[in-house]
Amino acid sequence: MEQVVSDARSVGAPLTGGGMRRARESMIRAAFTAAAMVSIAVLVGIFGVLFVQARDAFTGNEGVAQSTLTVEQRALFNDAEFAALPKEPPPAPSVGGDFLGSTVWNPTGGTAYYGVGAMVVSTLLVTLAALGIAAPLGIGAAAWLAYVAPPRVREVLKPLIEVLAAIPSVVLGFVGIVIVGPVLARVFGLQSGLTAANGALLLAVMALPTIVSITEDALTAVPRDYLQASLALGADRWQTLVRVLLPAAQSGVVAALMLGMGRAIGETMTVLMACGNATAMPGGLFDPVRTLTATVAIELGETQVGSRHFHMLFAVGLVLFCMTFAVNLASELFMQKGRRV
Repeated sequence: MEQVVSDARSVGAPLTGGGMRRARESMIRAAFTAAAMVSIAVLVGIFGVLFVQARDAFTGNEGVAQSTLTVEQRALFNDAEFAALPKEPPPAPSVGGDFLGSTVWNPTGGTAYYGVGAMVVSTLLVTLAALGIAAPLGIGAAAWLAYVAPPRVREVLKPLIEVLAAIPSVVLGFVGIVIVGPVLARVFGLQSGLTAANGALLLAVMALPTIVSITEDALTAVPRDYLQASLALGADRWQTLVRVLLPAAQSGVVAALMLGMGRAIGETMTVLMACGNATAMPGGLFDPVRTLTATVAIELGETQVGSRHFHMLFAVGLVLFCMTFAVNLASELFMQKGRRV
């Protein structure tokens, strides 16, 4: 009987410390779950909008219906009567070429061509070149900060490197036009310095803060026992870094490189200003190029809403979205493999 009374009293008693903690943990878990669901919903929504708008580019939907009346016939009706008249869609212009396989992008010609092959190659060329420049510099700087630099120097330099990420991309684009481009043209004997190499150098600068910061954090997280054990076995600091510490921080280093690549592949203003904006297939780093992001930025504001050209730009955005998603998926799979090993 006393046990029953005690249980009954405990039902109405306030939560104890353990009960409060469990309730708080449940609320935090619910908040994190809600945030994850919202993120997934936003991602799916972006993909859905791109897919629906891009689909219309290949279904023959050529925009807003128009009246076929002449000016004299239009004058016979007031605005309300004219709005009620049936209208016909405008004639679709002839479209030539292939979307992914063609390298010709000419949406305003007599025969419109919407080939993104050259722009895909240009985007990959500039991005991979930027990553090739930023990766060794970023990993080297991160290793120096983590294992060589004095603590006071590290405390000063790391924030300064991270401040580079705050420089507006339009400022870097202006630097590319005024400084980097003329230097490249003078050194390599080019007619214009606005080339893929110019954009790659600027994107490497933009990717460096991400690569340095995340790689340094990954190296610092490696247990100090690894370093001490390697040195105790007779390895020098270079051998320890290359053969012990970097492999141990492999997943973090790969994540840093992929995030840096994601920053480069999605950049718009810098490549728009510094790469020359030529839609032809590039022959090398010293040719002017136009990336997918630059194409959308240049042309979207000048197209008629609902036209084939308008929907084709959404198709370009969908291609860019798929490329970015593939990069992130590959990095995640690689990191999971590293964790299993």
